[in-house]
Amino acid sequence: MNRREFLELIAKAGVTASLSGCHALGNKNAGGLYELSKFGQARVLHITDTHAQLMPVYFREPSVNLGLGSAKGKMPHRVGKNLLSELREVNPMLSHAYTYLDFTEAAQRFGKVGGFSHLATLIERLRGETGGALLLDGGDTWQGSGTALWTRGKDMVGACNLLGVDVMTGHWEFTYDAAEVIENTADFKGEFVAQNIRATEDAMFEGVDVFDDDTGHVFKPYVIKEQNGYRIAVIGQAFPYTPIANPSRFIPDWTFGIQEEDLAQLVEDIRVREKPHAVILLSHNGMDVDLKLASRVSGIDAILGGHTHDGVPVPVVVDNGGGKTIVTNAGSNGKFVGVLDLEFGRTGVVGFRYRLLPVFSNLLDEHVEMAKYISEVRAPYLPALNEKLATTESLLYRRGNFNGTFDQVICDALLEQLDSQIALSPGFRWGTTVLPGDTITMERVLDQTCMTYPETYVREMEGHELKMILESVADNIFTPDPYYQQGGDMVRTGGMSYSCAPRNGFGERIGDLRLRDGSLVDASKRYKIAGWATVGSKSAGPAVWDVVADHLRDKKEVSVDRVETPVLKGLTSNPGLA
Repeated sequence: MNRREFLELIAKAGVTASLSGCHALGNKNAGGLYELSKFGQARVLHITDTHAQLMPVYFREPSVNLGLGSAKGKMPHRVGKNLLSELREVNPMLSHAYTYLDFTEAAQRFGKVGGFSHLATLIERLRGETGGALLLDGGDTWQGSGTALWTRGKDMVGACNLLGVDVMTGHWEFTYDAAEVIENTADFKGEFVAQNIRATEDAMFEGVDVFDDDTGHVFKPYVIKEQNGYRIAVIGQAFPYTPIANPSRFIPDWTFGIQEEDLAQLVEDIRVREKPHAVILLSHNGMDVDLKLASRVSGIDAILGGHTHDGVPVPVVVDNGGGKTIVTNAGSNGKFVGVLDLEFGRTGVVGFRYRLLPVFSNLLDEHVEMAKYISEVRAPYLPALNEKLATTESLLYRRGNFNGTFDQVICDALLEQLDSQIALSPGFRWGTTVLPGDTITMERVLDQTCMTYPETYVREMEGHELKMILESVADNIFTPDPYYQQGGDMVRTGGMSYSCAPRNGFGERIGDLRLRDGSLVDASKRYKIAGWATVGSKSAGPAVWDVVADHLRDKKEVSVDRVETPVLKGLTSNPGLA
């Protein structure tokens, strides 16, 4: 479907984009959706978690995003109709952007999202409306595609330079070697900031390169950017659990953490020394962590967050001891651009307007220079990326607290190709969607698996060890204190089912572990387990994408008729559950 046909379909359906002040679509460039009325004196644009997706993709939002305790029913833990009920006005196109509802039909109707050439057109347009705008990137930009892996993130550095990213922070960026990270940040034309990354004492003693020899900060903690004569401080907050969630061997000389006290002191110092009109935290904490941080650290006007991939169209305003802080999250895969317009008075920020704009590729012309760059950077890899592995009868997706259908394909591949009884696959949130009837290419497999520690393993494990792994991951996800959450989803399982009671305490959430034949998992019996992405020592098996590709080549056609999600217990009317 081309842009003209798409717009004709929209017109015939009478679809309007009236959410939060947007106007009706009605011309080639969809000016009604993407032209915002003037507000305030400064505009800040926010993208995050693009995961190296240079081309337009399909991406399904979650049907399970559980919030427990005080987080129950609050953003970002609302899905489907429960999310839409929080919005003032809804139409089919924006319902599709923000939710999983009727995904296949809506995706076929409205087309793909994202793509850096379409994103560049939109960014250019949004900047032009206000005489300029700051563009902030929340990280997870250099990882998630075959070309990013094969170029060690350099394809994305070039794309971000063309896009005009002013400031970024990181997470999966740190799964390349430290030397590669430093090289990429040097090539990046914007500012890479992170107040919570310092060199270890031993590394400092050995003379490792850092931004500040006195504080040990590896990167600039913050920068001051001027927008239309107003000074805006942007502080970086990299993913605090990088050395735990990802291999520490890649960045052995660096320490991370939330560093709440340091952040509070830094905000106070910036306010006194720099006298900015606004202070923004560019965060990769995950939204729940950001909400807690906003309640405890005053002086931050807005937290533009990432990591948890939450497309949150309604910002949360958090009260704290010093005033209020706006907290948002701008989704993933280049699907959204967050637009924060700020109004200033004598005391700083006195008003704001926020929009989460979906990037519908059919509605935006390709940016000529960006399209040329993308074509050139992808050209050497197209034969590998375009290999046709199989076709799918099912919608294949990943995103949600438990197994998605593409996760099931990965688990089935581990079971069959590695001859195991049980498969474990990480609860990663990155990965694009494949529509029923479409071809599964090698590129789509790499979208789900492409990383710098892809090696598979096969090992024996006793039943009680297996349960403890599931308990540990569940505690990471469902622990009441956001500061102890790492923001991923539950480990995916194949060949086994179990029950999960998220509201219970540690050690009491997981039960009724059963193999596919219905037999209970014996705590003292040993089982053959296959998995991938070990965080500790490097595994010896083949890369997971080769395992999955071989599985698909053997199958030729894929139909996922069962997804091994757990039986949930103790949950009643949770808005984060479809």
